[in-house]
Amino acid sequence: MSGTKILYGSCYGTAKRYAEALAKATGFDCRPYTGAAEAADCDRLVYVGGLYAGGIHGLSKALRMLDPVPERRYCIVTVGLADPNDAKNIHNIRASMEKRLPREVMEKAEIFHLRGGMDYTRLSFAHKTMMALLYNSVKRKPPETLDADARAMLETYGKKVDFVDLATLQPIVQALSQA
Repeated sequence: MSGTKILYGSCYGTAKRYAEALAKATGFDCRPYTGAAEAADCDRLVYVGGLYAGGIHGLSKALRMLDPVPERRYCIVTVGLADPNDAKNIHNIRASMEKRLPREVMEKAEIFHLRGGMDYTRLSFAHKTMMALLYNSVKRKPPETLDADARAMLETYGKKVDFVDLATLQPIVQALSQA
């Protein structure tokens, strides 16, 4: 077994930015999840992935490429638009993770949540369609029933927003240095 490796899954770049900054801060090797085979011998896997439709981009594929190693530890970092300081958001992300990830991974994972960004001009057709459907659904609801994330989505729809804050990596760097 050989140390810690960082893999990332990013469609539009924010998870990649965080992963590369984390690699620079820690000195760990960093690569896209498609290079998971090169992390097969690691004893700790750090995965930084964008949240898309309830899943973490590329994580399931990366895990399938790696042989299960009972002693491997995991650090999973999600990157999404939802405010990571909102307990409801964290609950929803973790519930989705529990449905999609093997139990043995979830049991051994340290989990962190970071805020990303979105540039509507760069979205794929599928993602633009999903966002349009969500936007139309949310804008029909009475304003007093909307949570902070729904209101923020209505305000920023169609625009470029960037909530990336590399300083929020510090607790992750600390956790990785202690293990």
